Amino acid sequence: MANGLGGELGPAEGPVWWKEGGYLLFSDIHASRRMKYTPGQGVTVFKEPTNRANGLTRDLQGRLVACEHDSRRVTRQELDGSITVIANSYQGRQLNRPNDVVVKSDGSIYFTDPWSLATAAPNQWDLSFNGVYRVTPDLGTLTLLADDFLIPNGLAFSPDESVLYINDTRRGHIRAFNLLPSGTLAKQSDRVFADLRGPESGVPDGMKVDVTGNVYCGGAGGIYILDPQGKKLGRIVHGAPATTNIAFGGDDWKTLYFTTRTQLGMVKVKIPGLPVPAVKKS
Repeated sequence: MANGLGGELGPAEGPVWWKEGGYLLFSDIHASRRMKYTPGQGVTVFKEPTNRANGLTRDLQGRLVACEHDSRRVTRQELDGSITVIANSYQGRQLNRPNDVVVKSDGSIYFTDPWSLATAAPNQWDLSFNGVYRVTPDLGTLTLLADDFLIPNGLAFSPDESVLYINDTRRGHIRAFNLLPSGTLAKQSDRVFADLRGPESGVPDGMKVDVTGNVYCGGAGGIYILDPQGKKLGRIVHGAPATTNIAFGGDDWKTLYFTTRTQLGMVKVKIPGLPVPAVKKS
């Protein structure tokens, strides 16, 4: 569908389906551009520059939420186009490089913050760990949920939001946590949900869940489909060296879009994905 994206400073990433517009937005990190794919029309530049944004999602009001690499922050674009900073520091220290983000049905925002640029010299304002965070719906409280991931990356909720899945790209696996009523992680429930390493190239990166609770995640040799217990049901092989992220889309949420380092692709699936924005629970 689209080739020639990405580059040494970052790949194609962060797809999110804009249902009311009938199009997909995704990040071309290297070029600091937000791209728009409209079925039947192709790819155009939607916005530039983007502070080399990576992961994208939408909040309950449908506003775009983005993880920005260069500015090291998570932002929300208001309906008038202005930018609200959701998070840019923790306990007075600058965030690393926010990577991926998901919004729960109560409006709280969860994001991963790996320090993925090993060549950069650390300064006194840098954090000493790679974190996973939660921001309250009013943006008033930022809570560190976990600090023991090597490279925390994609994250996704189970359909009933009782489980949060988080990739550790460097370790090649997905971890799962039960959620407490406060929205924080029940640490004693921490478990390795699935190991996606193998002889082929590819690591766990972006991740999404369908309405029956199956988890879709890039790994060695393609995109894995896992049942809610972590059993491997199948694999979508697309031939690219790595899957960077995925998103469900289409009018029926049965099109699985995927980004690789240089491409955007798609495959039709039988079970619809969880819609974005999340549907508010009663």
